[in-house]
Formats: sequence, structure tokens, C-alpha cells
Amino acid sequence: MKTLHVKPKGDFAFATDKIASDKSISHRCAIFSLLSDQPSLIQNYLLAEDTLCTLKIVEALGVTIQTHEEKGVFTITPPIKVGEPPLILDCGNSGTAMRLLMGFLATCEGFFVLHGDKYLASRPMRRVADPLRSIGAHIDGRNDGNFAPLGIRGEKLNAFHYESKIASAQVKSALILAALQANGISTFCEPELSRDHSERMLRGMGAKVISEGLHVSIYPQEKPLQPLNIRVPSDPSSGFFFAVAAAIHEGCMVTLHNMLLNPTRIEAYKVLARMGAEVSFIEKESQYESVGDIVIKGKSLQGVEVSENISWLIDELPALSIAFACAKGKSVVKNAEELRVKESDRISSVVKNLRLCHIEVQEFADGYEVEGGMLQSATINSFGDHRIAMSFAIAGTKTAMCIEDIECINTSFPNFIELLSQIGNIEL
Repeated sequence: MKTLHVKPKGDFAFATDKIASDKSISHRCAIFSLLSDQPSLIQNYLLAEDTLCTLKIVEALGVTIQTHEEKGVFTITPPIKVGEPPLILDCGNSGTAMRLLMGFLATCEGFFVLHGDKYLASRPMRRVADPLRSIGAHIDGRNDGNFAPLGIRGEKLNAFHYESKIASAQVKSALILAALQANGISTFCEPELSRDHSERMLRGMGAKVISEGLHVSIYPQEKPLQPLNIRVPSDPSSGFFFAVAAAIHEGCMVTLHNMLLNPTRIEAYKVLARMGAEVSFIEKESQYESVGDIVIKGKSLQGVEVSENISWLIDELPALSIAFACAKGKSVVKNAEELRVKESDRISSVVKNLRLCHIEVQEFADGYEVEGGMLQSATINSFGDHRIAMSFAIAGTKTAMCIEDIECINTSFPNFIELLSQIGNIEL
């Protein structure tokens, strides 16, 4: 088990175009390439453990992957027909891959088994399995299909109207993928707008996916979609760790180049702005998604309540908690029950670790309250969760931190420690 020690390095002005490629879009590039009958060209694909698992899965389903000289560039040629693999499909630590593949494979002829690591095997999957089963999918697994390994026997599904009780891009995407092969027009409704990468990318490929507020209408795919030709932008949730680093150091600045600027992905940056940090968005291009630069300047921070658009910043809340701990006054997170079913129970993980740093925290069923103060050095348990590990590594740029079990960082951001070394003193 590897341990990371981080200590403050002093003031910094840090600019980078090396933030990890967007994980959500990378997963989708691999899976969506199966919807075309022509080769897709993917540039800047994230070369992390989880997304490489997804590449191996689509390869096992029959695609041919050509690797180019430039790092992270692949041509993915789909098969005439998705094959029935003889082995289990390993999703690693990725709930995104498992849940999207459930929707896709539910419509493919054959039998498929999805599994992952010990952390993924403990995450709930019935939220996707149950709506898919309600439209005719055959999915089974431990605890009545709630936990992997999951067995899927694909077949043609019925059109549906589904009203989700939770705002989840993973649930929505799984249902959209199933609806593309259904026998009629399907609709999906959610209580709050979740991230919309699937809708944007599929429309860019020629799918008839119509979004109207909280409703999505999906028309069945009458012919193969157009192939992808995309350069994956940098991940704003990965860049956000360095945004927090700037925000908690008055006078320091971080510039993040070539970032995804999708409105559903930059909410956490707007929370930092509400707390007092200076945040600028500079759009440079727009193809499937808006892409540009984000500049963050550290100012005195004030406590804030976070209770709306939670699905837009669910991944960034652990890092935001470090900003809360460094702010004046109280910060409150509400309506964030979804944090309980991530790579770890992130409410519990954040609360336990902030208390080790002598920060006053109250835990609720759906969130927590942080009384800003003076972070103190501590030894932190990552709980095998990459976002917990990286969040408290950023805290180490304020006061010395020791983070245990850091191998999980490689699941999403392999060069995180390399970049961290430019703003903090590190020792492995």
C-alpha cells in the first residue's frame, strides 16, 4: 500500500494543459463507437486504468483497435455484429462503464457478464437493472441484480416512458442506449437535469435524441450512426483539484487549458466563485462540446450552502470540502445522498478525514456541515477512493498531509502526482 506525503511549497502561479482527459467522455467514446458501422477516430483518450478497461471490453465485443504513434489516439473499427465474449468483462473501478454497458448489452444478442474490482462490486446496480428489466431486459446478479457480477442476456426491448426518481447521468445514459434499439419512441424524465454528455455526443453522431427540459425523447436507431471524430477535452472534475489549490491560497493562480466547459460540468467552479474565488471561463472551440480555458485566482473564501444542481457537482464535493475547511464561517451540503454510493461512502470519508484535520464537521444522511478553520496535519485514509485521496493531497499544499492507499489515483488521473509536485513538496 503506497503512501503520499505532501507539504506546502509556497506561493505559485501554475498553468497546465496536462490535466487528465475527461473520463466520462472517454468511456462514452469507446462504447458509442459500437453504434456505428465505420471507424471512429478518438484523440486524447484517457489512458487510465478504468478507461483502458472499457477499451478492452469493447475489443472483447468485437471491435478492432488501431493504436497511433501519438499517445491516446485510437481508431476503433466496430464489428459487423457484437460478439458474445467467452470471458467476464472487467469494468475495473468504473460505475460509468458498468451502468452504460448494462443499457447497451441489454439489447445485444448473446450472454454477457460484467464484473469489476472489490469496490465496484459493492456499488448498487439495481437503479439501472430495475428500469431495464421493466422494459424487458434480462439482468441478474447478486442481491437480485443489485451487485456485480451481473449476467445479461440481450434481446429486443420495448419502447418505454420512464420517470427516474434520481438525477443520474449514468441511469439516463443506460436507458438512452437501450432506447436506441427499442421497438418505438421512448421517453426519459428526471427530477433535476443531470449531465448530458450522452445526449450531445449521440446527437453529434446523428441519433434522434431530443431534450426538452427534464425530458428526453429517444427515437429508435434505424441505421448505424455516424462515426466519432473527436478530441477528448480535459476533465473539469480532475482540473478542479488544482482550482481548489488556487482558491485556498490567496494571491495564487491556476490556469487550466483545453478544459471541457459543458454547463453541467463546471458547477463546482461556480461554487468557488460564490465563495469568493475569482473564476473565469474562456471558450475556445465547440464541436461535440464547448472547450476552453479556466482561470482561478485565490481570494479570501466565505462559507456557502450547496443544495441545488447536486448532480452537476457530485464528483467535486470532496475537493470542495477542502475549500469549505479553509473558508470563514459554515458551509453546508444538502440533497447529496448520491455521495453515499460512490467509490466510497464519500460523506463518511470526508467527515472522518476532516475531523482528523481538527475541522468541526456535522454529518447528515444527505450531506454535512463544515465549520471553516485551520487545517492541521493528519494521516488520511483514502478508503480506496481516488477523489478522497486527491482532495486531501491538495489540502497538503496548505499544511502537511500523509495520504494512505494512493494506488486508486491511477483509476482516473495517472499524472496527478506529477502535476501536484509543481505546487507542493511531495514524497512517496
